[in-house]
Amino acid sequence: MTVSRSQVLRYRVHAQQLDRPVREDRRPDDAAVLDLGVQDTGPDGALWALALRGVPVRATQWPSELALAWTVRMSPHAYRRADLRAVEKAVRPYSEADAAKRVINASAPLAAAGICVLDALATASRTMHEVVDEPMVKGTLSTRMTARMSEPYLRWCPGCQATHMYEGMFRLAALHGGLELEPGTSPPVLRRIARWPASQVGDLERADDGDDGPVDLLRGLLHLLGPLTPKQAAEYLDSAVRDVKERWPKDAVEVEVDGTRASILAADRAALEDPPDEPLVRLLGPYDLFLQGRDRELVVPDKARHKALWPSIGRPGAVLADGEVVGTWRPRAKGKRLALELDEWVPWTSRTRAAVEVEHERLAEFRGVTPD
Repeated sequence: MTVSRSQVLRYRVHAQQLDRPVREDRRPDDAAVLDLGVQDTGPDGALWALALRGVPVRATQWPSELALAWTVRMSPHAYRRADLRAVEKAVRPYSEADAAKRVINASAPLAAAGICVLDALATASRTMHEVVDEPMVKGTLSTRMTARMSEPYLRWCPGCQATHMYEGMFRLAALHGGLELEPGTSPPVLRRIARWPASQVGDLERADDGDDGPVDLLRGLLHLLGPLTPKQAAEYLDSAVRDVKERWPKDAVEVEVDGTRASILAADRAALEDPPDEPLVRLLGPYDLFLQGRDRELVVPDKARHKALWPSIGRPGAVLADGEVVGTWRPRAKGKRLALELDEWVPWTSRTRAAVEVEHERLAEFRGVTPD
């Protein structure tokens, strides 16, 4: 089966529910992207991503049905609170090599000391759970963890002018230790997850049969960001390609996208072949899932635009029009008023311009301010 780039992008718009209208009686945790986790970086993070998918949420109030945790790529992600135990199991490293890749530069000193990364992550998780006996700001927790952990877990940080745990190990250990982030806190505050089972603290074992349970990140990726390759999935998860290939869903089928082989779940093949073609304009947040795929050349074919959309620091949002990124936007807040700085990559039609104004009003309402 061969599909075009346009079909793939329209499929993703629909699979990610960007074409879904707001319904006030919809639950805050009713969104397919929560199966994978919704990155919460910046003021227009997870809740704005949900608002764009028809969920009635506002920036000023975090729903109790949602929880926030450091998970994929060490970033804060929102999940259904009811799924947290399954999420913790789903984000466990696939192997020792996978764990070493995820903690980045923390693996070398551990190896030199003869400590397995999986064992180290389990130890850090259990220690962190013991230390956080009440809500605790990250800096305080870091200081206490430094006093508890041995030398291979620690490093001198020139930026902080202090010795503390490697950041990757610190962040990834939190959820395995039964800890969540308090939404809206900066610096972040960590707290114990209510009724977290003691047997799950620091347990990094995976099922022998490869069944990830109700939360399966590879299946979520194939459904929401497919078609994609094992390498692209591994890059998204910060995982080892070999482990991803070994756990690749058996019902994944290959398709050809403009000459490139990639996979999608068999159940989604028909939707990919004939995706909805409804006109829509959305102001995607800088870390919206639609922009998070590792096939950036498919999302934005003009590589000269990649640096503007995906800079190392200070990402803008993207203006999405009918499945295509047609520009960028940045918020410019002044008191209770919100203006937008827009960069049009191509000449916008009057319909696109009018739709952007409507989305501007929608963003201002979400933030609880007035559009300017």
